[in-house]
Amino acid sequence: MTREDILEAAAQVFRQKGFHGASMNDIARAVDLQKPSLYHHVSSKQEILLELLDRALELLLERISAITAQNIPADEKLHRMIREYLQILVENIDLASVLLFEHRALERRQHARHIPNRDKFESLWKDVIQEGVNKRLFKCDDPSLATRALFGIMNWTLTWYRPDGELSIEQISDQYSSLLLNGLLK
Repeated sequence: MTREDILEAAAQVFRQKGFHGASMNDIARAVDLQKPSLYHHVSSKQEILLELLDRALELLLERISAITAQNIPADEKLHRMIREYLQILVENIDLASVLLFEHRALERRQHARHIPNRDKFESLWKDVIQEGVNKRLFKCDDPSLATRALFGIMNWTLTWYRPDGELSIEQISDQYSSLLLNGLLK
C-alpha cells in the first residue's frame, strides 16, 4: 500500500460522499487497511484534502502554463486552454471533483495556503484574456470577471458530462470556445 494508492482512494471517496460525509474508516476500507494502519501514511483528512488540492493544481498549472508559453495568438491559446482544461477534468474526475467541490472544507490555515496556488492558476487565464485585449483581438472590460465566468461554465461541465453522451469533450470545448470568442449574436 502506497501513499499514492491512499490519495487516489481518498479522492474517489470524497467525490462519492463529499469531504464531510467521508470518514477515515471509508478511506481505509477503500484501500483494504485498518484505520490505525492508515494513520501510518497520513495524519488527517485535512492533510489528504490539501495534498489532493495541491496535486490537482500542480497538474493544471503544468499543462495550462505550457500552452500560455506558446507563441500563438491569444484566441488560439484560449481555445487550447479550454480544451486542455476540460480534458484534464474528465481524465481525472475524482481529483477534479475534489478541487472544484471540496476546497471549501479546508480549515483556515490550509485554505490560506491553498489560495495562492489557485490564484496563480486563475492568473494564467486572466493574463491570456488581457493579452487578447492588448492585441485588440478581444473586447473585454473585465478580464477577471471573464475568467470567473469561463470557469463557471467549464467547471459545471463536470456535473453533467458523460463520456458516452451526445458530445465528446472536444466538441464541448470547441462550442465553449466559440461561445466565448464569438458570442451568441449573429
